[in-house]
Amino acid sequence: MTKSIAAFQDEQGRITGWPSDRRRAHQLAILDYFTGLFEPGVSYTAEQVDKILSDHSTAEDMNVFLTELVEGDYLATKDGLYWRADARPGALTAGE
Repeated sequence: MTKSIAAFQDEQGRITGWPSDRRRAHQLAILDYFTGLFEPGVSYTAEQVDKILSDHSTAEDMNVFLTELVEGDYLATKDGLYWRADARPGALTAGE
């Protein structure tokens, strides 16, 4: 059963906070939401990742989201680039 993230979104659909560890199912749903913002097979710079996360969140510190995405194997990273862990990156970087 997928948990709703509506309780953690504002009127524009942006994530407003990170659920407590007792609400792990909600955390996972938010990570799935963020993962869906990244195109499979595309590499992103750290700046692009920060922009995507900040555009879809009102949180002041995006690091918790990025850390959870990488540590949870939603995003992979190497040499300053990020990509969806479920899709190997091609030669393109986002924005090219």
